[in-house]
Amino acid sequence: MENLIVVRGGGDIASGTIHKLRRSGYPVLVLEARRPAAIRRCAAFSEAVYDGVSEVEGIACRLADSTGAAVDIIRAGEVAMMVDEQCSVLETLRPWALVDAILAKRNLGTNKGMAKKTVALGPGFEAGKDVDLVIETMRGHDLGRIIENGKALENTGIPGPIEGITSERVLYAAYPGIIHNIVQIGELVSEGQTIAVIRGDGEEHQIRASISGVLRGIIREGFPVNCRTKIADIDPRASERKNCFTISDRARCIAGSVLEGLMYLKTCDG
Repeated sequence: MENLIVVRGGGDIASGTIHKLRRSGYPVLVLEARRPAAIRRCAAFSEAVYDGVSEVEGIACRLADSTGAAVDIIRAGEVAMMVDEQCSVLETLRPWALVDAILAKRNLGTNKGMAKKTVALGPGFEAGKDVDLVIETMRGHDLGRIIENGKALENTGIPGPIEGITSERVLYAAYPGIIHNIVQIGELVSEGQTIAVIRGDGEEHQIRASISGVLRGIIREGFPVNCRTKIADIDPRASERKNCFTISDRARCIAGSVLEGLMYLKTCDG
């Protein structure tokens, strides 16, 4: 399939790139994990793994159970998704480009031999060695910078600020178990309010909102979590509910750089 782009990962940041590539006319196949752990699920194509289909801002992504089914989905004008953490589909389907958008902060096996052109998002990759280009994902002056040689900035572990609030707006599991959501994405929450419970080892642990605002994201109902699993994200701007369901500014910036980077690599071929 001419100009096929394979994207590893379908989380909310990856979805910005997937959306832009498809809107720009490229056929796109997404490779996901068997159990995606996206928080901003209402703006993530990865939900197709669970529901069979996911739509983000007018673009549909449909789960396929075979390479042939994926090709049919793409030819019908939609984004195709397969559960394929090891990228085994590359043995039979040779893409023009591969984008690693897992954002695992480390390289989970992506290399330049996977496609004619390779791009990776964030830390864990070296441009010119592991992949052709690396895109900076750290918020700030260099967000979206296209790196031809070298690496992206290391992960600080501190979420980007919203109205000056950083770490307080993100919630992590303190106990292992199965999460059961009480509040849904897009609902207003108050500081101290119980938004979910984790049940495990015969005990139930309440997850309380760390700040007041709108629940921007929460991990999927019934997901098995471990200690320090990221489970929720609260936006202190209660008026920004619509942002829960759309691609973020950061994801759009990164997506534009991926598209530019691929166009640049194409021109390098003469």
